[in-house]
Amino acid sequence: MPAFYASLKRLEVYHLRNLLEAEGIPCQMRNEALSQLAGEIPFTECLLELWLKCDDDRPRAEAVLKDFCNGPVQTGTWHCACNEILEGQFTACWRCGSLRS
Repeated sequence: MPAFYASLKRLEVYHLRNLLEAEGIPCQMRNEALSQLAGEIPFTECLLELWLKCDDDRPRAEAVLKDFCNGPVQTGTWHCACNEILEGQFTACWRCGSLRS
């Protein structure tokens, strides 16, 4: 089973890991210490890798990755139930915490 995702961008890999775990897809990171050595050793050896713990989760994980790569959907403004007006990139209200429907 190969690594699901690999990158030198630590925040990107951490964020993707959080998205997968929020969907109930367990995963683990490898090469965390090596990722800091980029430039000292070949960068292909120090990519931060994200591995799925169960390969059966790969189709769901690929759907999460596709959404992650497409970026946030910005569709104008939306109105929360508490009457707050929010920009399209936000999925939750900053005032009451309600999710956009």
